[in-house]
Amino acid sequence: MSAALDEAAGTLLAVWEAARERTTSRLSAAQLRAVMVVEQYDGINLRRLATLTDMLLSSASRLCDRLVAAGMLEREPGRSDRREISLHLTPAAVRLLAELRADRRDRLDRILTGMSPEGRAALVRGMREFDEVSRRAEASEAEGWPVSRPSGERIGEPARTMLPPQARTA
Repeated sequence: MSAALDEAAGTLLAVWEAARERTTSRLSAAQLRAVMVVEQYDGINLRRLATLTDMLLSSASRLCDRLVAAGMLEREPGRSDRREISLHLTPAAVRLLAELRADRRDRLDRILTGMSPEGRAALVRGMREFDEVSRRAEASEAEGWPVSRPSGERIGEPARTMLPPQARTA
């Protein structure tokens, strides 16, 4: 099942990458990721952006310099600390992200129209569940809870309830 999902995910990523290349050819993948993080966390500071994009602070700063020069980001002094810089998208960046999403959706629509209604419904249900489980696993991992299945438990079987670290006994 994992291999089949990996193959299908590769196809989905190829569709997304084709849309990215067409729409955001002037931005690198790292720049696009930074723009998307700023979109999600408007007013984010440089340190938090570096953390969320898994970059060194100096690399994130240079990346932002390039995005400001490209007209994608604006920097402004922080409200509480004037030494801190907050980052915001420009209208050009907002348009670019809207174009990217529209292109991705057009490409996905063309593929989905070739699927049966049952297949489309099953895909959406499965992807929603996949997203929910993934988000729960990320939250659990961030809290220090185990995210792997107990040994012997197989995919397809219901997962047993996992206790937080403080509730587990030795």
